[in-house]
Amino acid sequence: MAADTTNAKLGTLVTGNSYRNPELLADMARTVDHVAGGRMYLAVGAGWFERDYTEYGYEFGTAPSRLRQLGEDLPRMRSRLDKLNPQAVGPMPIMIGGSGPKVTLKLTAHYADSWNTFGPPEHFAEKSQVLDDWCEKLGRDPSEIERTVAIGTDDVDGIERYVEAGASHIIVMTHDPFDLAPLQSLVDQRDALG
Repeated sequence: MAADTTNAKLGTLVTGNSYRNPELLADMARTVDHVAGGRMYLAVGAGWFERDYTEYGYEFGTAPSRLRQLGEDLPRMRSRLDKLNPQAVGPMPIMIGGSGPKVTLKLTAHYADSWNTFGPPEHFAEKSQVLDDWCEKLGRDPSEIERTVAIGTDDVDGIERYVEAGASHIIVMTHDPFDLAPLQSLVDQRDALG
């Protein structure tokens, strides 16, 4: 996809942080960013899908242990990105996916350029406010963090609900078979909103 597209943003929405060494993950994302001409997100989360861990032979641990690991690895990723030669072509924002109010959103306020969670709009708005609160506590301007929301194909009508809740980027999750009609609906609504 990175080589065959020209406009689409690319990313791992989101990869389990503990699937890879953090420096290697940063290098891998930078490589895809080069192939994509600067359109890559380095999107990570603490991991949650136990089956992946089991099938790959990774230790699943606990939610707190995976969150601690994410907190330790984010500065390592940022440091590696700063040292890479050549650097990423584009800005390659670090995106954190999740909505945990005590740890995940605090890590987002501290390290992320972008944040992703799920709908419905009320959930998104509530968690976005928690993120704003963490930004205030940490002395960070909340407008520095792009707000994205992943929605199902059954939730594409009335997309302005998410825009009003503060979403700057809406992602429609499609599954096999890949029916792109919901995506077209989203594009049409975006164009109508101007």
